[in-house]
Amino acid sequence: MAPTSQPLPAGEQRGSLDSSVDSNALEKAAKKEPAAGVTQNEFDVYGNEETADIKYRTMVWWKAAALMLAETVSLGILSIPSVFATLGMVAGCILVIGLGAIATATGYMIGLFKLRYPHVHNMADAGMILWGPVGREILGAAQVIFMVFICGSHVLTGLIAFDTITSGASCSVLWAGVSAIICLVLTIPRTLDGISYLSVASFISILAAVFITMIGVGVAGHQGGVTVTANLSFASGFLAVTDIIFAYAGHVGFFTFIAEMRKPEDFSKALYCLQAADTTLYLVVGIVVYAFAGPNTVSPALGNTGTTLRKIAYGMALPTIMIAGVINGHVCAKLVS
Repeated sequence: MAPTSQPLPAGEQRGSLDSSVDSNALEKAAKKEPAAGVTQNEFDVYGNEETADIKYRTMVWWKAAALMLAETVSLGILSIPSVFATLGMVAGCILVIGLGAIATATGYMIGLFKLRYPHVHNMADAGMILWGPVGREILGAAQVIFMVFICGSHVLTGLIAFDTITSGASCSVLWAGVSAIICLVLTIPRTLDGISYLSVASFISILAAVFITMIGVGVAGHQGGVTVTANLSFASGFLAVTDIIFAYAGHVGFFTFIAEMRKPEDFSKALYCLQAADTTLYLVVGIVVYAFAGPNTVSPALGNTGTTLRKIAYGMALPTIMIAGVINGHVCAKLVS
């Protein structure tokens, strides 16, 4: 069970982040002293862990980066080629880069916020600081709902993967149950440090899957022309943009990740690693798959290859399909416990 967050005194409950952000802002925020009358252990969400049986604050920055990569670059990347097919090559590139920059800036601000208020462990705690009890309930509920549906999407994708690999040999409901059980078992580790090793395997698996897909569509040759700019309806354009936003939506777990870092001020290193990797991957995969698959590009992107390569790609993607869902489930469980 995750420890209960300790509220700060009234004078420290509300405040604003310094609007001037420089390269040392996270380090400066980390050195800020607790409010008067608040001990360091009370100021920190996990308190004094020297004699604790389970130590949570053990992650180094590269393990946090692995977690963030596994959580973010999982299902989101599989929809990017179809986004390019909807929006056109130019708009797709501009939005991936632009929204990636916004994701970097907002992630950095989350890091500053966490260091300014070390007792914050999740979005509910942040909502309490921003808008009081109402904000706590709204943001807490929003985080739980979002993560539950993310877990559901991983179970659904696991169903599709198993069904594709076995050529529909068994009932789809059975595969959904298998996916859910695997996710449940992998969520057992108490700390994110324990899951971080799985995250490395998750990231490697999605890399292998998308590279197999790109090779497959490249071997198949051009399947149609590429649209530079597209005329589209508001509904299709809105859906495509939200797919990109979803692909960058790992921020929901950032507070929990930072809380379990050995040095929270190193969060910026993990963030920059994440954003450099996911923006590059989204651009490369989106451009290459769309350039070869053309208007016939489908989502998930693994479906753009032939039958044999599709099975191989889904097989390679199974670790990330399961593990990324595990990370969201782990963070959600700590929020509600």
